[in-house]
Amino acid sequence: MNEINLNQINSDLKKSCPEKNQYFFGHGKLLLTGEYFVLDGALSLALPTKVGQSLAVKYSPSFSPTLSWKSYDVHGNCWFDSKFEFWHFKCLDENPSEEALFLQKILQQVRKQNSHFLRDDVDVKVETRLGFPLSWGLGSSSSLIYNIAQWAYISPFELLFKTHGGSGYDVACAQSDGPIAYKKSSSGPNWSPIYFHPSFRENIFFIYLGNKKNSREAIKDYSKNRPFAASLISKITELTNEFLNAQTLKQFQAAMVAHEELVGEALEQTPVKTRLFSDFNGAIKSLGAWGGDFAMVVTELPLSEVREYFKSKGLDVIYQYDDLISAPVEAMSKDSVKMGYSNHLIH
Repeated sequence: MNEINLNQINSDLKKSCPEKNQYFFGHGKLLLTGEYFVLDGALSLALPTKVGQSLAVKYSPSFSPTLSWKSYDVHGNCWFDSKFEFWHFKCLDENPSEEALFLQKILQQVRKQNSHFLRDDVDVKVETRLGFPLSWGLGSSSSLIYNIAQWAYISPFELLFKTHGGSGYDVACAQSDGPIAYKKSSSGPNWSPIYFHPSFRENIFFIYLGNKKNSREAIKDYSKNRPFAASLISKITELTNEFLNAQTLKQFQAAMVAHEELVGEALEQTPVKTRLFSDFNGAIKSLGAWGGDFAMVVTELPLSEVREYFKSKGLDVIYQYDDLISAPVEAMSKDSVKMGYSNHLIH
């Protein structure tokens, strides 16, 4: 699929919807450092994307209330349509899909966290709209969970951990307006907004590799190799700080190469550049689960040559950094990189 202009689509999604009673928006995400090791406490750099997902709710009086749910993709096509009763959120579809059963699991968990959720005599119509293709792996599940948690006044992290699983960095991104440093500890998720705005952003590109990874399956595969040495987690944390503190393109590329080598050795996998793009003039790093979704490319080559190279490999979804990534809050200074982390279990 050719790249599409996402700015207008997501600008519209972020606007409140007057004809709906409630309206929520969650950002997508890219995990720049840490990969799987964020699950084991490695400090990781995560980037909320400008693109995300909205959730709109409409209520109307009813003597036999039901929840009607429709989900629309980036092109406005309905890809999911289901109905639920309110007592136990039983799906009313004749043959519930895998997506319907997953949503049922989320709704049932919401009720456990908030016993008053959807107890009134009203029909509820929910519409979700994605601001990016479903296949991209930018956080369709995490932004959905965040939006539902905001709707139900519950902890998005607890909802994530008890349904989808994972580290929680993606839920932190869903509610953040700029880059964050994220660390999962025994006390829960800890994260902080940081100033990450490289002066060489025009040299950073994101390439969709065309293979959406199932994050739950990827975590299972990773867990087979546990436990990892504390020294490895510390090295990942050190590399995250190198990414944050890189002042030049060369320093940033060196951190990318070191990170790829370290993770590849630990997981016994071949880094993406070695495997697919060995002749490319620049550094390439896998993002998130290795083998799918997006890769980050940092090179001195101009955009035209980057496009030409990756299109020759059959890859034509290519975005520059500023096209996809939310900028840090203007008021932040570069000193905020050294901020302590706040525990955000609720919001």
